Amino acid sequence: MFLNRLILTCWAVTWLAAATNAANPFPQPSPIDHAASSDSPNDRPNVLFIAVDDLACTLGCYNDPISQTPHLDRLANQGVCFQRAYNQLPLCNPTRASVLTGLRPDTIKVYDLDRHFRDEKPDVVTLPQAFQKAGYFSARVGKIYHYNVPASIGTDGFDDPPSWNATVNPRGRDKDDEAMVFNAEPHRKISGSLSWLAAQGNDEEQTDGMIATEAIQIMQAHRDEPFFLGVGFFRPHTPYVAPAKYFDMYPVDTLRLPYSPADDRADIPTAAFAHNCPVPNYNLDEATLLKATQAYYACVSFIDAQVGRLLDSLDELGIADQTIVVLWSDHGYHLGEHNGVWQKRTLFEQGARAPLIIRPASMHRQQDDKLLAGRGTCRRVVEFVDIYPTLTELASIEAPTGLEGRSLRPLIDNPVAAWDGYAITQVLRPADDRLGEPVMGCSIRTDRYRFTQWGEGKHGIELYDHRSDPNEFQNLAIDPDETAIAVMNRLSPILQSKASGKTPTTPFNPARL
Repeated sequence: MFLNRLILTCWAVTWLAAATNAANPFPQPSPIDHAASSDSPNDRPNVLFIAVDDLACTLGCYNDPISQTPHLDRLANQGVCFQRAYNQLPLCNPTRASVLTGLRPDTIKVYDLDRHFRDEKPDVVTLPQAFQKAGYFSARVGKIYHYNVPASIGTDGFDDPPSWNATVNPRGRDKDDEAMVFNAEPHRKISGSLSWLAAQGNDEEQTDGMIATEAIQIMQAHRDEPFFLGVGFFRPHTPYVAPAKYFDMYPVDTLRLPYSPADDRADIPTAAFAHNCPVPNYNLDEATLLKATQAYYACVSFIDAQVGRLLDSLDELGIADQTIVVLWSDHGYHLGEHNGVWQKRTLFEQGARAPLIIRPASMHRQQDDKLLAGRGTCRRVVEFVDIYPTLTELASIEAPTGLEGRSLRPLIDNPVAAWDGYAITQVLRPADDRLGEPVMGCSIRTDRYRFTQWGEGKHGIELYDHRSDPNEFQNLAIDPDETAIAVMNRLSPILQSKASGKTPTTPFNPARL
C-alpha cells in the first residue's frame, strides 16, 4: 500500500520530467489547463473507461443462456446496452487504435499487431488526450492500447505515452503460474492456443484482480478532481485463467458446442476462415472443446466480478452519479461457430459484434415518466468509432475535427430513437497454404443484412439476411436472386466508401495479422 501511494504521489513529477525530455519519440500531451472548462471540477463528469480483451456477447444482458454476469447486467440495466455494436477490425491492436483515435483502420493504416497509429498520424489527439486538454487527470491501469500478452504483462506493451498522465502495469500470479497452464495445442504459444488454468488463490492475486485494486486506489486518490481512468482487463484472452471457483460455475456436462448445419462451410469463401484456425475445431475432440468453453465462461464471470468491484467503489466513494461508465470489448470471439471457428479475425457476426455498455453520469440523465430515459436496450446498429465523440459530448468537452464516428447521445437519451446506422468492419487476411496472397476483407452490417467482400470481391462475396438467418448459415451471394443482387448493388458503394478493400501499401507484418 505504501508503494502504491508513493507511485501515485510521484506520477505528476514523472510526467512533467518526461515532457521535457527531447529524446522522447512521442509528442507530449498539452499542459493541463484547469481553465479549459467554466465548470467547477465537481461539475464535470469522470470517465471510467473499461476495456475487456476478447469478450464476446457472452453476457446475461446479451441474452446468453448460460453466462453468469450479475455485475455487468447491473451496469447494462442502469445505462444503455447496445445490442448491435460492431468493431472496426477484429484484432487487438487495430481495434484499440481505432477506438482511441476515433478513426477507421484505413485512415490510421493499422492492420496488424506491430504498427503504431502514430506512424501514420503522428499528431492525432487520442481520446484520453482530449480529456487531458480539458483539465482531466488521465490514467491507465492494464491493457487499453495493445499489449503483447501474455509475455509482457507488467510492462507498457504497445502503449501511447502522450495519452496518459500515469500508467500502472500489474503482474499477477497468472503470469508466474504459466507453467501450470494446460495447452490443448502444444505447437502454439498459450497466447494463441486453446489453453487454460483453474487457478489457485483468490481474485486479487491474478493480474486482473490487481488491475481492479489499483484502479480503485486511483479513484480514491483523485475523487476530488475530474479523471479519465482507463481500466483494461486481460481475460478472457487466452490462456483462459481464472480462480477455480469460477470454473465450478459452469459444469462441463451442462455445456454444448454451437449448432451449425453439416454443410455450413460449403458456401463460405476460403478467405473468410481465419488463418489461425486452419482446420475445424483445431482437430480437437469434443471433450477438450467443452473444457475450453468452460474455461472461457469462467474468465467472463471472473471479469464480471472485477467490474462489480469497480462499480461498488464508485458507490462507496460517492462519485457514481458524476461518473460516466463505458464498457467495451475490443472485438467479438468465436467459440466453435460455423462448424469449428474459434477465437477472432473473422467478419462473421461473432467476430464483428462485441459488447458496448454506456452508463451516463446521472447529472446528464433525463427524466421520463419517473424512469431514467437513459436506461434500456438499444438495438440500433452502431460502431466503435462512435465511442470517442459520444464521450466528449457527454462530458461537454471539445473533440478534434475529423472524427469518423458520430455521437450516440441521441440513443443514450432514447434507445429507440430513429437511427440510420450501419457498421463497417474489415480484416487483412494473410496468405497461407489455402490463400495465395494477402486479402483485405470488408463487411457492412445494416439493420437487416451483412454484406462482405474479400479482395474487392475477387476472393469471394457473402450476403446474409439476418431477418431470416441470424446465424449466417445461408450465403445469398451464391446464385443470388434479383433481391439479393439489388441489395449488394446498393451496399457495395457504401462499403467501399469507408473501407477500400485494397491490400495495404503501408507496412504490415504477415506473421502478426
